[in-house]
Amino acid sequence: MAGAREIRTKIKTVGNTRKVTRALEMVSASKIRKTQDLMRASRPYARAMKQVIGHIAKANSEFRHPILSDRPEVKRVGYIIVSTDRGLCGGLNANLFRTLLADMRGWQEKNVGVDVICIGSKAKAFFKRLKVGMIGSATQIGEKPQIESLVGVIKLMVDEYDAGKIDRVTLAYNHFVNTMSQRATLDQLLPLPPSQTLTTAHDWDYLYEPDAETVLRHVIVRYLESLVYQALLENVASEHASRMVAMKAASDNATKAIESLTLIYNKARQAAITQEISEIVGGAAAV
Repeated sequence: MAGAREIRTKIKTVGNTRKVTRALEMVSASKIRKTQDLMRASRPYARAMKQVIGHIAKANSEFRHPILSDRPEVKRVGYIIVSTDRGLCGGLNANLFRTLLADMRGWQEKNVGVDVICIGSKAKAFFKRLKVGMIGSATQIGEKPQIESLVGVIKLMVDEYDAGKIDRVTLAYNHFVNTMSQRATLDQLLPLPPSQTLTTAHDWDYLYEPDAETVLRHVIVRYLESLVYQALLENVASEHASRMVAMKAASDNATKAIESLTLIYNKARQAAITQEISEIVGGAAAV
């Protein structure tokens, strides 16, 4: 019954694995509602910030911030990549990285350099192996991310853009569509994409206190922080949804494997018993 003992060991191993996947599934199911509520509560603010910046971009202001105008030539691009800190969440990170690599390859074919800032351990570990410049990273953000943990990496990218070392900045994250669907998304942050600005310029401007430069610099930094923070919330909600679905599928597959192994074990045990009975009967007949 050596084969039967091996099958019993496999059944026990798969059963232990199923306990882990079920526990992870229940944990993500308990957290997903809170993360969705936090994500949806932040969406209106991020949407309003986009509208405000798009409106200001076409105002007839005496001060023009570099973020509000396109650069004639793109020599280097930067990516702010939002990923998860933990794995076991299906193909969430893999799909995002696949989309990113395709976009990066398009720039590299044009002899454009690439720099990245990674938010999340998975992105940091993945892009560390690639030949791209990593100018900063932030990991272990937690289940309830705080904007303070993102200020440093955002400032790094903004300083690179202001210094002219980077000509375009793209935000990469997983957009939460619903529990069953999360979409890898690339949003242009700097300069403002054309879809975010009005088609015609205003012949008027806002009143700024104390002055336009001070106000615009402050508002634009808040705009960038709000978009990156919203992307992080979207990614956290996507992580729990993807992990819940992936762990449920893993638990179901483990159950099917246990049923299949149990059937094989019963057949092997029955065959062994039948063989023993045949040997006893054969021995008795010989006597």
